[in-house]
Amino acid sequence: MGEITGLKADLVQIVRLALAEQTEDVRLFAARLVRKYRGTEPELAEQVDLYLRAKPHRTGAPLRKTVAPSLPDQALPVDDESRLSLLKVFKDPSDRETPLLSTELEEALGQLIQERKQVSRLTSLGLTPTRSAIFVGQPGVGKTLTARWLAAQLGVPLYVLDLTAVMSSLLGRSGSNLRAALDFAKRSPCVLLLDEIDSIAKRRSDDADIGELKRLVTVILQEVDEWPATGLLLAATNHPELIDPALWRRFDLVIEFKIPEPAAIKDAIKRFLGPDFALFGRWIEILAFAFRGQSFSDIEREIQRFRRAVALGTASDEDLIEDFIKARALSLERQGRIDMAVLLAKQTRLSQHSISDITGVSRDTIRKYTTDGPTVVPQKRRRKA
Repeated sequence: MGEITGLKADLVQIVRLALAEQTEDVRLFAARLVRKYRGTEPELAEQVDLYLRAKPHRTGAPLRKTVAPSLPDQALPVDDESRLSLLKVFKDPSDRETPLLSTELEEALGQLIQERKQVSRLTSLGLTPTRSAIFVGQPGVGKTLTARWLAAQLGVPLYVLDLTAVMSSLLGRSGSNLRAALDFAKRSPCVLLLDEIDSIAKRRSDDADIGELKRLVTVILQEVDEWPATGLLLAATNHPELIDPALWRRFDLVIEFKIPEPAAIKDAIKRFLGPDFALFGRWIEILAFAFRGQSFSDIEREIQRFRRAVALGTASDEDLIEDFIKARALSLERQGRIDMAVLLAKQTRLSQHSISDITGVSRDTIRKYTTDGPTVVPQKRRRKA
């Protein structure tokens, strides 16, 4: 019998993982298949990807086993001066909606979850699960939402360090606040997120910085080194260039959140449109192009504006899209505006005059780029008439 290769080998692997009830491994392998077959078998890849995104992750709660169920909730630490809580708490259910993630991010986070599910196996091999990770990316790409989802998958609370409360006006108090918050988070299994860590973990060579902040960097360096394996320490930053280089070396994992790719933008539009997708679906290609370079939060904000306007009857979907595209075209380079004009000519029934008005691209240029396109014939007929 010859060696099984290609699709057959992948099918065998999926069956093996499914029969072993390794649900998360099945998801990870399926995600690899989407990437592997996207070029050669696009319909297969798209179908598998749809199943992956439709089915929420449902994993166990490995860290919960170490917590005595009868333990009462401990009081959150507060700043003695302002009495503000130092930590924000999120306790989301395990079926919380999966954030929009790239295949690479799904694999990295999937392995992190698997490490927590199989702690005993790692321990038997003299290994420990990942204790710390830093999320890097522009605002709105999903760093905080991913931290909440990750904590939900692990079955533990997420604590977010409120840096405005940590920074006490009393000299020397900020360090005490930071240690109090970190000590609290270490008492029981949890995920702790140090959001916008660049605001306190700056380069210690920064002459403009005050001594208090430099001491906070030292505290964080020590805590990352000593963080217990029963918990997970996360940090997030929009400005990696500001962070002290020594801190980068302390984290076990660096996870980069990039601006969404076209396929992810389409998925985001479909998710944010919800029941209104039937109305706006015909604009999906146009919107996906117009939203290039935007974060998920930017996309969601604009989509929600569309939906509210339609719900109130203040504008039609066509008027909303045209106004939006006209505004977006102003920020595009010439070639980008041409590409948008060509897409409008091929994907909509708008006249070349309207497209020219929306994008600022001349009708002669539109005709030049759409000579072989589907909109040329009807426009020639209109000119003869």
